[in-house]
Amino acid sequence: MRRGVSTTSRDLYYVACMIHETPIAVRFYELDPYRHLNHSVYIQYFETGRIDLFKEMGWSLMQMSDLGTQVVVVNIETQFIAAGVENDELVVETWVEEVKRVSMHFGQRIVRGDEVLATQKVHGACTSLEGRPKRIPEDLLVGLRRFASS
Repeated sequence: MRRGVSTTSRDLYYVACMIHETPIAVRFYELDPYRHLNHSVYIQYFETGRIDLFKEMGWSLMQMSDLGTQVVVVNIETQFIAAGVENDELVVETWVEEVKRVSMHFGQRIVRGDEVLATQKVHGACTSLEGRPKRIPEDLLVGLRRFASS
């Protein structure tokens, strides 16, 4: 985790925020026939980054479920910029762009050193286990705000 300045790829505006970092090594079986990291794996890496962010805040997906809460993805927007290759040491950077009563927006980047390979915006919502919208639990809200840019 670090405090830093991140930029979203398309909007080109800067936000000061807490950035959670998840290191990931590219494995050979994640490559496509062109020896590039398969596009679907980037989505999995981003998911791993968000789950690790929740863990950093003291929340596991099982804990949320035990409390009758889940965070579901409403929308994902991913931009692929450069290819990852076998044995790359990557970092998934994750931060919270906005938190409301029921929803949250995450910003994410996958980087190789200073090079950005992909960016992602995720709109998530807090729901009951039955899928009905519900307020974000107070403890989770505090954790999300810790990583928020605003």
